[in-house]
Amino acid sequence: YDIPERILKKYKPFVELCVKEGLDISKVKADPWCPGYFSPADAPTRRLLWPALYYQESADDNMYGRPLSGLKIMIDIQSEEIVQFERIQGYKVLSLPPRDPLMNYYEGNSCPRLQAIPPLKRLDIVQPEGASFSVSDQKVEWQGWKFYIGFTSREGLVLHLATFHGRPVMYRASFAEMVVPYGDTDYPNYMKNAFDAGEDGLGRNAHSLKIGCDCKGLIHYFDAALTTDTGGCELIKNAVCMHEEDDGISWKHKDWRSGRTEVRRSRKLVLSFLCTVANYEYGFFIELRQDGGIQFNVKLTGIVSTSTVPPGQDSKYATTLFRGNRKDDIQLVAPIHQHFFVARLDMAVDGIKNNLYEVNVVSESIGKHNPYNNGFYAQKKHITSEIDAVRDCNTATSRHWIVESTTRKNRTGEYTGYVLHPAASTPPLGNDKAAFFQRAGFLKKQFWATPFNLDERFPGGDFPNQCPRPDGLTEWTKKNRSIEKQDLVLWHVFGTTHVVRLEDWPVMPCANASFKLEPFGFFDCSPVVNLPKECIGASVAARKEVAKA
Repeated sequence: YDIPERILKKYKPFVELCVKEGLDISKVKADPWCPGYFSPADAPTRRLLWPALYYQESADDNMYGRPLSGLKIMIDIQSEEIVQFERIQGYKVLSLPPRDPLMNYYEGNSCPRLQAIPPLKRLDIVQPEGASFSVSDQKVEWQGWKFYIGFTSREGLVLHLATFHGRPVMYRASFAEMVVPYGDTDYPNYMKNAFDAGEDGLGRNAHSLKIGCDCKGLIHYFDAALTTDTGGCELIKNAVCMHEEDDGISWKHKDWRSGRTEVRRSRKLVLSFLCTVANYEYGFFIELRQDGGIQFNVKLTGIVSTSTVPPGQDSKYATTLFRGNRKDDIQLVAPIHQHFFVARLDMAVDGIKNNLYEVNVVSESIGKHNPYNNGFYAQKKHITSEIDAVRDCNTATSRHWIVESTTRKNRTGEYTGYVLHPAASTPPLGNDKAAFFQRAGFLKKQFWATPFNLDERFPGGDFPNQCPRPDGLTEWTKKNRSIEKQDLVLWHVFGTTHVVRLEDWPVMPCANASFKLEPFGFFDCSPVVNLPKECIGASVAARKEVAKA
């Protein structure tokens, strides 16, 4: 990350401009961005980065509140040369918005207009008898689940060989890619279409997690050993956090005749890692449940990517964060953008050979077979080829997909299965000719399925950075291979559209994007019907504690 900044600060024309504009060059910061591919000038014959420039007057300042505008810069980081250095029309060179009094977030240095939030009473999460999971190296066992923890520079957390009550569910699961396209048509924002896994690496940017802050409770950590860009070794301590959480009521029923009530609480096992990619933080969570379900969740926080617009202008592609008081002040804005995540799920439901079905809930047709016109039902379709498996989500029909075993049946004679309930997310909103679709065509559909191939690991191909041609899922699926009775790999594209709010500034409260897998006919009855009663522990009535106080 520091290479472009170092190169730029040695470049004589830039140094002279800073002096001319009265800027302390030591306070100029440069966030590196990959350029994508817009023309042959971006061909991968050289490694290019462009710097987003900011001005940080003190170590406690949020530099994203002071973006520097007015220059187009491109850097070849292999030759350490500046290959583009041009002025942007309409801007004064190195334009700087006025200082926003609400831009900081450090304790004691944030939002003077807001009333201080009173401190909370202490909340301890204790397990006096210890954790319910067991760990042997990378192998974990918990409540019928058995799996192995992995970690890669590109994907971060990987779940291997997941079985439930001794039966295989998944061979491998990971967050294989993440793409963030911006909707602003002005420079430099149109170039912001980052592949945060394929270009930056989610795992290599992972945090060393802190107990009580990033994770709370009785925690087990896993370290991550990674290779560096130069072939060395790097150890990230406490890269993955694992702990149990109370998950509310699992099930409850009260017999209204007898008054007898049965209730069981639920618990989940949470695996997580967090990473910083420039201004944003992402938390990736895999949550395993006692009923056999698996929730995949991403939390988005950090600081929105900022830019500027000329004095007296507004941008329909961005939210204005701060205007300043003078007519000639340039304005601080945060462009609209989308975050897309791609989960890669190598399924193995009761064995490697599986079938795939799509289910849509549809209204019954009018006729004698539907005399009261109230009929609707789940319509199930067997998907047998890759092209047929390229699908959109459809909330109107509660569309979902079931992976079924080809060898094991449940007590009703149906093949056992697991269902993927997709996220309710919007499609990419750039039009079909948007340059980023050349590398990220897989975003156009939310569901893909392919037969396992060891060389097909990432939806945009192995090398998306400056890639001049389509690669990955859009090309592999053109073969239209059979996915009937195959080792199936599911790819789910999910995410969120971010229209920035003032409340997202100066630091963004967590947003969420998630989907889940759960058993579908995998068992003969509810797998949690025999959960033990757990109406014990340290819970007390709050009114008694208030009375004591």
